[in-house]
Amino acid sequence: MNILVLGSGGREHAICWKISQSSQLDKLFIAPGNAGTNQVGINVDLQPTDFDGIKDFVLKNKIDIVVVGPEEPLVLGIADYFLADESIKHVGVIGPNKEAAQLEGSKDFSKQFMKRHNIPTAKYASFTQDNLADGFKFLDKMKSPYVLKADGLAAGKGVLIIDDLAEAKKELENMLTKGKFGSASSKVVIEEFLSGIEMSVFVLTDGISYKILPEAKDYKRISEGDQGLNTGGMGAISPVPFATAGFKDKIENQIIIPTIKGLKKDNIEYKGFIFIGIIKVGNDPYVIEYNCRMGDPETEVVMPRLRSDIIDLFEGVATTTLSERDIMFYDKAAAAVMMVSGGYPEAYEKEKVINGIHDVVDSLVFHAGTKQDGAKTISSGGRVICVTSYGKDFKKALDKSYENIKKINFDNMYYRKDIGFDLELIED
Repeated sequence: MNILVLGSGGREHAICWKISQSSQLDKLFIAPGNAGTNQVGINVDLQPTDFDGIKDFVLKNKIDIVVVGPEEPLVLGIADYFLADESIKHVGVIGPNKEAAQLEGSKDFSKQFMKRHNIPTAKYASFTQDNLADGFKFLDKMKSPYVLKADGLAAGKGVLIIDDLAEAKKELENMLTKGKFGSASSKVVIEEFLSGIEMSVFVLTDGISYKILPEAKDYKRISEGDQGLNTGGMGAISPVPFATAGFKDKIENQIIIPTIKGLKKDNIEYKGFIFIGIIKVGNDPYVIEYNCRMGDPETEVVMPRLRSDIIDLFEGVATTTLSERDIMFYDKAAAAVMMVSGGYPEAYEKEKVINGIHDVVDSLVFHAGTKQDGAKTISSGGRVICVTSYGKDFKKALDKSYENIKKINFDNMYYRKDIGFDLELIED
């Protein structure tokens, strides 16, 4: 089969790494890809939102399946674009249509969906500039801390958690009337703060049946001890120690099954990955958010733990025969640590030469923000390189990742040295 993967980050490199192992693969293309994806496939100078360019490439190269990595093309309707065109409607698109992608594209949409289908989540209300005063009154009734979420896509930065009521009101006004997060915050969801520990669950569905992938836990804050600004993700581990068999059963029965059934009941066709952000409150799971694609850097630990042929699973999604496919995992743990540019997630420099990648032994190196410049690999993003290792448990895997990270260097590089710090007391 000929496969086209859209995207250029660590998530896409990990997916391509897994695809490249399949006996069913003929050719693998990545648009636009990075210096790492170029080692397992062929990079193509196309942006994931250039639908016309993608169509031309798909026809010219006889592509069988398109795997959509990032959320933007999904929210913009790439799956609908393919289905509406007779010349490419036969091509399998791994990613939901525009309506289904609103599970990620609109916090209000996803909250209404959860409420409608009795899926456990925090209490909430949504507000626009027209009913700002009602938003203030709602905050008056809430307990601190206050959670404000921009309704639309805000590159992972549209969530504020604020302790002070006056500050929360001020930020609500900034979001709704002053465009703090641009058009993404023209509507704001205010929700109850849930106290607990978080994890990520990943489901692959063909709209009727589903397969649950290995769970993961990622670390979003830039500084150790989960302090500082939010990032795209500084590291991840899988499996998650507190995700016992009983807890995972609750997730499946109370969240995954009602989600799949709810989509069918609402006549929303969904083919692709569903990322479910979970918070464990006491012994019960609640949904923090849905994403309509895989997470990053969670994919960099989930794909290494997936034993099954991923093209076989993708074919099951494309042909609505996923129930006939087997999914198997490796028992060993995986741990990923992200190396980022100094200054990230605020202003940072690019074009830094990366040395030592080829010195890494017994770990996987997934490229996140890199490009090739002749013989040199140079940085092209805030998150640059992700090092993933296997181990008997997440601590052993992390030890190996940290050992290999010492072999890689570029100017002003930074990484967290405490990934998994909050799991030490939970791990057996």
